Amino acid sequence: MSGDDEPMDLPPDDEELVDPRPVAQRLGLTPASEVARAGLERAKAAARARGLRPGSPGTARHAPHPEQRSGAGRDGRDPALVGDTLARLTAERGWAAELSVGGVIGRWREVVGDQVADHCTPESFEDGVLVLRTDSTPWAVHLNQMSATLLTRLAAELGVDVVQELKVLGPAGPRWTRGPRSVPGRGPRDTYG
Repeated sequence: MSGDDEPMDLPPDDEELVDPRPVAQRLGLTPASEVARAGLERAKAAARARGLRPGSPGTARHAPHPEQRSGAGRDGRDPALVGDTLARLTAERGWAAELSVGGVIGRWREVVGDQVADHCTPESFEDGVLVLRTDSTPWAVHLNQMSATLLTRLAAELGVDVVQELKVLGPAGPRWTRGPRSVPGRGPRDTYG
């Protein structure tokens, strides 16, 4: 040891370091029970401000809301019939014309007769134009000639100005222009017989 040896300070025993008080008390924090009590009092005050009486009978969740009505008369909360709901939706969306044309297309044979229905089928309806497809060119010509009669019959079934025009198409023949590369001209038809 050297001559300047002074006694070293030793740390105190572990028992002296430990403070027996709780941490919250040592730090000066509010006890948990007082924090909970203060929160409950704030919630009660807020409920009283809204007109509720906490703790009194009848404040359960199932108590009727003051705005709820009940009675024998119909109101907006009553269930609606599916037909009424669909009719309202159809009117709101403007689908009445399309749905009525769809109904006529569904019973096409009854509307135009068996002979016309055997040779002609409706293809599409858009913007007041009903497109019909025939199975032969003579029937396409015949339907073009009797388009005024068909329009009158459709107006009687659907209402005036639902179908404004008929477009009659002949049979769809085979297409010879297939693929990204095709040669202009008549194609293989020029070698037939």
